[in-house]
Amino acid sequence: MYIPAQYKNENIEEVKKFIEENSFGILVNTVDGKPWATHIPLELDVDTEGNEVLVGHIAKANPQWRHFKEEQQVLCIFNGPHSYISSSWYKAEEVPTWNYIAVHVYGKLKILDEAAVLKSMHQLVDKYEQHSKKPISIDQLSSKTMRQIKGVVGFQITIEDIQAASKLSQGREHDHAKIIEELQNSSNQGSHEIARKMKDN
Repeated sequence: MYIPAQYKNENIEEVKKFIEENSFGILVNTVDGKPWATHIPLELDVDTEGNEVLVGHIAKANPQWRHFKEEQQVLCIFNGPHSYISSSWYKAEEVPTWNYIAVHVYGKLKILDEAAVLKSMHQLVDKYEQHSKKPISIDQLSSKTMRQIKGVVGFQITIEDIQAASKLSQGREHDHAKIIEELQNSSNQGSHEIARKMKDN
């Protein structure tokens, strides 16, 4: 991903936290010579050797998995908040732009066996059920329901490269107060999140 130097986020702990909080990502590989993307949860984890990995699964009906090759690099995209930035908010004339936060992760993928898929599903459900009013557990589901695990392909991606962009009007600090005010007055939730990130920075 093209990232101008001032927008690069090289704070790896901050980037990992971003992935954990925005884990509904996009898995991209090549299918029959064309890019193919699937929107799925991609959970950050550590494998048995201590390597950081992403873990996920897709439906067997999705042809993408038939093109998984263990030596082939895949791309995972994680999107955060974003917002249009009007140049009318600047003190001097300039073109409008867009503020955003995004992370691209590159790595090698391998298919998991059924036991590892089941373990990853336990972790996924436990993570997202913890704030439910009536949380469920994989352990509570019937064997009939759990037969659906036969219909998915689980995988883990060993992370090789992380590219993180955090474009928050760097270089226009003299305009930040006005930009933040306008973003906070917007009806768009993404604009509010970008305003909060700008204040945090």
